[in-house]
Amino acid sequence: MSTVLILVDSVGGKVSKATAELATFGKKIGDVVAVICSSDAAALLPQLANLSIDRTLSCTGVDFEKHSTGATASALAAVIAKESPSAVLIASTARGKEIAGRLAVKCESGVITDAIDLDADLIATQSVFGGSTTVHSTVTHGTPIITIRGNAIEATSGSATPAHEDFAVTYDGLDKAKVLSLAPAVKGGRPELTEASIVVSGGKGTDGNFAPVEAFADSLGAAVGASRAATDAGWYPHSHQVGQTGKTVSPQLYVAAGISGAIQHRAGMQTSKTIVAINKDPEAPIFDVADFGVVGDLFAVLPQASDGVIAKKG
Repeated sequence: MSTVLILVDSVGGKVSKATAELATFGKKIGDVVAVICSSDAAALLPQLANLSIDRTLSCTGVDFEKHSTGATASALAAVIAKESPSAVLIASTARGKEIAGRLAVKCESGVITDAIDLDADLIATQSVFGGSTTVHSTVTHGTPIITIRGNAIEATSGSATPAHEDFAVTYDGLDKAKVLSLAPAVKGGRPELTEASIVVSGGKGTDGNFAPVEAFADSLGAAVGASRAATDAGWYPHSHQVGQTGKTVSPQLYVAAGISGAIQHRAGMQTSKTIVAINKDPEAPIFDVADFGVVGDLFAVLPQASDGVIAKKG
């Protein structure tokens, strides 16, 4: 049976939903070994129960939080040498893609980023050029290193108590970057944008007033996103930007309110399972990719939609 390594993705001592999704993809290929590169291993291990994981492996001997992503790449390279896996799967976050790139160089392996699907033969599916083209690709040299976009698969449950071992690694010191200070991101009550199953985004049509967008998002328990036009105007934080130069999301439901649908924005949300567009302009490009469209003023549509959702909840 082949072995697949997945890098445990965590923030503030909490395992992300992406880890369970990586494990589900890994199970298509073989036995899943979850690799922990964190000083929070003791807190993370119990959270890995009931996932599709066969073994867990904690890398010890390095203070990962005080070093750059190079330290994690070095540890993963050592695990690859030990396990000889069929593939390494990593969450397709900014940090995950940096680790994947460094790891590929260290192992002289091919790398695929932003995959939205992966089959048992390690053929990855990517959505490129703003979602206009679907590409099927595979790594032909070395150990395949693949980053997978969040919400690309429904996570499944597995072994309640996977076997565990510690693995001592050394940091080769070739990457001189060192973290001098670390502060966790300030989080609100809404879901993380890249992990949310529902995203409501606002654009230029909000005229800077995101209140109805936020209210509708809260009625659905959704994350809030924004177009580049809205973030560049200072109407919403850049950390919430969805698009080619922002974050890429693939939720079950994406609601675009007052967003024209420029190719830059569509590149970041076009793989969403269901897309609903609300725009006053019936010729807006966003309607070309929408499953459902409402031609109307978001300031009239969203409050009614919020009231309807709240009433439905009882």
